[in-house]
Amino acid sequence: MINPEIKKYIYEEVVPRYREFDDAHKEDHALTVIAQAMHLLDGREVWVASQECTDPLWLISVDKDMLLAAAACHDLGLVNGRDNHHMDSGVIIRSDSRLAQWFTSEQIETIAQAAEDHRASGKGAPRSIYGMIVAEADRVIDGETIIRRTIQFGFKHYPDLDREGHIARAIAHLREKYGRGGYLKLWIPWSENAIRLNALQDIIADPDAILHEVERIYDSLL
Repeated sequence: MINPEIKKYIYEEVVPRYREFDDAHKEDHALTVIAQAMHLLDGREVWVASQECTDPLWLISVDKDMLLAAAACHDLGLVNGRDNHHMDSGVIIRSDSRLAQWFTSEQIETIAQAAEDHRASGKGAPRSIYGMIVAEADRVIDGETIIRRTIQFGFKHYPDLDREGHIARAIAHLREKYGRGGYLKLWIPWSENAIRLNALQDIIADPDAILHEVERIYDSLL
């Protein structure tokens, strides 16, 4: 059962901060990551039972209040720009006096680390199961959404590019991050993301298919 005071704070005061961020990180993104994180937590019990899993990592008790806070706050650092937003999110979490009303300093640190560890370009594994769940929830592997967000990022950060430039940049980024051998890592074995990522990788690996998809979605955003 989630603490109603924490829930009220998250949905009425934290999530609305995303209104000021770029189109790919508005309130709907925060809400999606929260929902996906809770879904992954619920799915863990089913997966553990079905696999007869004895791995202590997947048997660790997860505090739903902490997970809610980590999922909701993971991108708050975007207020200072994208480049270091994951680390800035950690700073914001550690300095949040409201969170300190409900969580111990150790819990706050775990929540902050989960935000710091969520970024797909991170070189190492998240430091806790909270970080793994938030990182996985933030992926939300859906080809249409990923391509759209990639193009929208280009609109905001590379406004001088023409149509061909935006399309070429988007395809290059998709290959670098989501293509086979890309830097995106998945951490949760019971997530559906692996199946969806494989389908997206099939498209990315086909030059004609990825060009068609990026052009189609680009034109739909105009």
